[in-house]
Amino acid sequence: MRMERVDWPGDILSLVAQEASALVELLCEQNSGVLDRIFALVEPKTLDHRQSLTNTRDRVSAIVDYFKSSDRNSCRRFLTIVYQYSENIPLLLETTLVSIAGYTPGTNFNHTCETVESSPSPYVKRPRLDHLQSYMDALKSMVLQKYESVAQAVVKDIRLEDTWVYLRHRNPPRGKDRTIQPQASLDNHEGEESEHKVSVESLLKTTSRVVTLLGQAGSGKTLLVHCLGRDWAEGSFPSIHLLFLLEFRQLNLISRDLSLKELLFLFYPAGDDDEEQSDAVFEFILSNPEKVCFIFDGYDEFRAKLTHPEKLESINDPNKPLPLTDLLSGLCSRRFLPDCTVLVTCRPRDVTDMFGSPGFITCELQGFDRLGVKEYAEQYFHKKGDELKKKAVNLLTNNRHLLSMSHVPGLCHICCVCMEHLFSSDGTDLQLPTSLTQIYMQILLAFLKRINGGVVSGTSPLQRYRSKIVEMSQLALKGLEESTIVFMDTDASPELQEFGVKSGILSCVKLTREDGSSGYGFTFMHLTMQEFLAALHLMTSQNITESQLKKKLNLKTRWTTKIDPKSVFTDSLHVYVCGLAAEACKSSLVQLKGTEGITAWVQKRQATVRNVLLGFAGSTSQTGPKIVELCRCAHETQDAKLARAIGSRPQFELRNIRLNAVDMDSLAFVTAAADQNVCLDIGGCSIDPDCLEILPSFKNVDHLIFRSRKYDDKFAEALCGILCKLQALQKLDLSNNSLGNKGLKKILDLLPKLGMIQEINNFCLSSLTRSDIKPVYMTKLCKQLVKCENLLDIEFSHLKLSNESVEKLMLILPEMSSLQLLNLSHVDLSTNGALLLIRSLADCQRVTAVELSVPLFFYLHLNRSWCILLSSNHKQFIFYFLLHCSLSHNLLHDEGVKCFVDYLPKLKISSSVSLTGNQITQVGALHLVNSMNTCEKVVAVEVSLGVEDQSLIKFVQEHVNGKTLREIPVLDPLLCKFDNSIYFYAHRIWSAINNVNKYAKLIWPFFLLTEVILKTSHLLCSPSGVLVFCLIVSLFVLCFYSLLFLLYSPYLMYNSTFVTFFSFDDCDIEGQHLAPLTLPIQKCHALQDLRFSQLKVDRKGADFFSAVIPFLRNLRNLTDLDTEYLCVISFSELIYLFLPICFNISLCLWFSSLSQLVLGDHGATVLERALQSVPNLKSINLSQCSGWTAARGRDLVRGLVQCVSLAEIRLDSVILDEEGITILAQGFSRLTSLRRLSLSDNNVTDQAGEKLLAALSHCRVLQKLQLSKNQLGQASAAKLAQVVPLLPQLSELNLSENQFGQQGSMSLCEGLMSMKALKILHLTSIGSSDLVGVASSLKHCPSIEDVSLSWNLCDDSLARTLAEILPLCTKLKRLDLEANNITTAGATVIAKCLPSCPSIEVIRLWRNPITKEDENLKDQRLNFSSV
Repeated sequence: MRMERVDWPGDILSLVAQEASALVELLCEQNSGVLDRIFALVEPKTLDHRQSLTNTRDRVSAIVDYFKSSDRNSCRRFLTIVYQYSENIPLLLETTLVSIAGYTPGTNFNHTCETVESSPSPYVKRPRLDHLQSYMDALKSMVLQKYESVAQAVVKDIRLEDTWVYLRHRNPPRGKDRTIQPQASLDNHEGEESEHKVSVESLLKTTSRVVTLLGQAGSGKTLLVHCLGRDWAEGSFPSIHLLFLLEFRQLNLISRDLSLKELLFLFYPAGDDDEEQSDAVFEFILSNPEKVCFIFDGYDEFRAKLTHPEKLESINDPNKPLPLTDLLSGLCSRRFLPDCTVLVTCRPRDVTDMFGSPGFITCELQGFDRLGVKEYAEQYFHKKGDELKKKAVNLLTNNRHLLSMSHVPGLCHICCVCMEHLFSSDGTDLQLPTSLTQIYMQILLAFLKRINGGVVSGTSPLQRYRSKIVEMSQLALKGLEESTIVFMDTDASPELQEFGVKSGILSCVKLTREDGSSGYGFTFMHLTMQEFLAALHLMTSQNITESQLKKKLNLKTRWTTKIDPKSVFTDSLHVYVCGLAAEACKSSLVQLKGTEGITAWVQKRQATVRNVLLGFAGSTSQTGPKIVELCRCAHETQDAKLARAIGSRPQFELRNIRLNAVDMDSLAFVTAAADQNVCLDIGGCSIDPDCLEILPSFKNVDHLIFRSRKYDDKFAEALCGILCKLQALQKLDLSNNSLGNKGLKKILDLLPKLGMIQEINNFCLSSLTRSDIKPVYMTKLCKQLVKCENLLDIEFSHLKLSNESVEKLMLILPEMSSLQLLNLSHVDLSTNGALLLIRSLADCQRVTAVELSVPLFFYLHLNRSWCILLSSNHKQFIFYFLLHCSLSHNLLHDEGVKCFVDYLPKLKISSSVSLTGNQITQVGALHLVNSMNTCEKVVAVEVSLGVEDQSLIKFVQEHVNGKTLREIPVLDPLLCKFDNSIYFYAHRIWSAINNVNKYAKLIWPFFLLTEVILKTSHLLCSPSGVLVFCLIVSLFVLCFYSLLFLLYSPYLMYNSTFVTFFSFDDCDIEGQHLAPLTLPIQKCHALQDLRFSQLKVDRKGADFFSAVIPFLRNLRNLTDLDTEYLCVISFSELIYLFLPICFNISLCLWFSSLSQLVLGDHGATVLERALQSVPNLKSINLSQCSGWTAARGRDLVRGLVQCVSLAEIRLDSVILDEEGITILAQGFSRLTSLRRLSLSDNNVTDQAGEKLLAALSHCRVLQKLQLSKNQLGQASAAKLAQVVPLLPQLSELNLSENQFGQQGSMSLCEGLMSMKALKILHLTSIGSSDLVGVASSLKHCPSIEDVSLSWNLCDDSLARTLAEILPLCTKLKRLDLEANNITTAGATVIAKCLPSCPSIEVIRLWRNPITKEDENLKDQRLNFSSV
């Protein structure tokens, strides 16, 4: 057909002005030849000025501005040149230009313009546009045809602008069976994202992004995407020029590799298979991806799983055939056509396969609300008579069970069909279905009724068509097991197909085969019907064993990870199986069996299902989503016993899932059957306000918790309309939400009403945390609380309270007659605010307790007036702390400390009080020491007035006896002043002894003194200091003689003192300083533990120990000796000095630290003999010892393994050959008490390591295993995987700096799955860059706290896996990823999961190619430094 030139009807000059920016952008991308042709149109004078500009964009802009003000003809010539010679013209601009440039027939549309001299015809591009327009028209027609076939049975017109989805800007949610640690506290809102409602229409209003549309079965995903296609074909989305809608159920039929072009034109062929047209269209797609939209419907029906983008080969040739999984993954992950628009629909479980990319968003379909259900039902029954319509609509909206199921559009339609069937039945006694399964049973009966045109006979339809139903249900189950949803003609007999289509159970569909030919197949009317019929086969076929049936009853979770196996459209199969186990379905199952005496068999089959569910109910490890699934299954069975068993748990904790009406109805069924009150804890869950209407059915819920940033004022308004109906409610928690002033006011206005109608004795509000209550709102709040008649507890934790707000609160407290407890834990409070609270103890007679948490005192500067106020009160003031009270770094001084100590016996403090940094002198220190006398609960006082300036009072703990004085307070200050006046200092001490009356009260606590701990860097570093200490020890003894000689002299003469523990921490003493200590230490007969930090043992030190140890009959521990200075005494001599002592008093612990000694062969031999003499030795440390030969090393090991009581062996970096390792391995069979083994840096070969690890199977109580810096490989890793299941207590494993390789790391994965006690795992530099499996296995280690995967060059795949796994590791504190190959993208993925990981303290990412300034990496726990 000849195309004539069409003149542009408007003003060409206006056109240039309108498109100026587009023209500039276009011309800046063209070659110089195109610009030269345009410059030729410009006047020379003007051209000189324009060409003098150096910047290309400036020159182009000047040229366009020139033509904007030129004449019409010049402007037309300019636009014609632009159209003729420019490349990659945007389509909208090109469409406009072609109307100006005109058209000449017979020209080639392939415009290449390699050179300017090619001079194509002026109208060369018009055929390309003709082909494109022709294909667009045909494509719209095909899309409309698809819509019409899908929308045939649609009852209600779909308006996309009025159909809503919840939109979330985030990567796909992580899962857990986690599985995620969403079961933990929601203080950090664990991974939840804010969401808001948008219309379905808006999903395609914004282009160049990937959208995943989620929805459960029957939510209308397929219908809506076809409606989007319809609206596009009718011109609703002008920015999209081509839209391709493909169904995964059709894509399942393709088995060969296809290019993108082949795929598109297979389902949407060009007219008459015009190759020229298809080339033109595909060229447009490649050049203009931002104008193309791909819709893929039903990913949950896809048999395969999308290929991970990182595993895709580089796609350079768009015509290259690829596997379908690669092709679709490339589009969804934007590996090619990056600016195209992609919309994928699937069920929520499969969203984890949708790999994140720029612009990726997730949205979930919103179901019908009550009004939507009513409107749909009215439309359905519109032509069926007003009486029937009114009756059906009222029943559907007033029956809670039917209404909850009708919130899903597909199920709403099913319910309407069910109502129509029931109302058309002859029986007057209408039995309404109470479960989804029972509804589907009625639907099946309704379909069967269609076979004979609705004619009813005396035989039940289930009996009449039993053989067909059995055959069809068998086909349904086969399809689910083989992931088949579209069946071929050959899959069923013609008779069955005819029966299915006639009844409406099956639908005929047109198919496109992979060779391009067309054909027909059939599907079930809906996927849920296929699942129901499959369940029917499972419950009625005697070929299905009970074991096979039980395998189908695994609870589904809504938490998933990308590594989970793909499960194809079987979300509801287990639900229908459970529903068929209900008593109401027994008669239907018996009818389908159709044989005599079958009732007992059916009952047994139903009992099997209920027993499996009872087993699930008894499990305490079920996660929130599985609990919901279990409740759904129980609701389907309608079994009260099962519901009661599930409801016996005290708390239902639900995290980070969407709760629909069916879920809430099921939870209500279970909790109502419970024999006790339960707590319903909903955190981070998306929940429609309409679902709250089901809350009154939760009969036994006395504690209700809603916590999420999604719960705003609108949510609070809906909740307030329900709370009055909750008869059992005693406690409401709305903390950590997004309530504004409006929502808060609603709650407060409701409180008095709640107080009046409750038949309870207590109502507790815990709803106002983490906010800033202004004074005016504090007044309003308190006035509302005054109206509450029942006893009231108030918790204002994590608030920010101004002094004025506190004052308002205190003023109204006397009026709050119902107030029982005011809890202000973790408040941000000033000093004056704290004083106001404390003063209420005196001002308000009704106040009996005020709870102030630890952080308050961390930031308070308290002074003497505070302590006086505290001590002047005669009421009970409770310090309610988990561990201790901190009054550190305030301004108490000596007098304030005395006030506090005087009041100490009246305080309830659970563990300790810290008074560090209060500027006290030795006088204040004496007051602290005196607390051991005045307060019987004080068991220890630690005081340091030196550089450290520490003061701590410890209180009695259960099973703890004796008292401790750490660093006697009078020593350090006097010593600092009289460092060189030892005699004066001694005089002060002796005068204290003589002045008995003056110091009796101070000395009395020493009678109960059991520990003396000296932590000083100067006291014992000189002879004078040692003498001082000797005098102090003597002081204890002489004081006892002087004060209580008559009463205690016989006892004291024998015992001298009660001291059981001496510790010389950081005293820097040497052997020469020990001689003066000999006599005092000999007097400490009760001494059990003697510790010398870094004591440098030489001959004099050995002499000291030889002199004192025989007197210490109760000594059990002698540790921390530094043998570095043994150069003056041989090891052999030292052994001979110590061994007799060890044997005489059974002291075997000295051997625990002999590290870094140079023993020589003789020393090794001596040590070997010594070891044979101490079979009760518990610990030995020979790390970094050297000097012996390999032969002597073997002898040493032989002696070591004779110590059968060893609990710890440390042989790091010693001289041991492979034979020595073998001897050690053989000895493990006797070392059954071994708990800690360290053999790092010993060059242990893979072969020796395998033997060593195999032998560890005898050490069943092993807790720590250190094998770093060896030569372990695959064999050792494989053996370790076999052995660790036999080591249930193994908590620490260090395998760093070995060469396990990829295969070895896979073996480690197997081992990790059984390590339930593992806390520390270090796999630094193990020779494998693929540790994804290792990371994934961490979810099987519930106790893990510290993990190192550093120096392994792992890439972002590790980061993505960790992001999925970390929320499952609820105790993990530290993760080291230093020196890998994780990029900014990988680090961002990890950062996004951190809100779900409150336990994590640090993740080290140093030496990775990461831009740490990235906005997504601001979490303080991400560490990019070397520390």
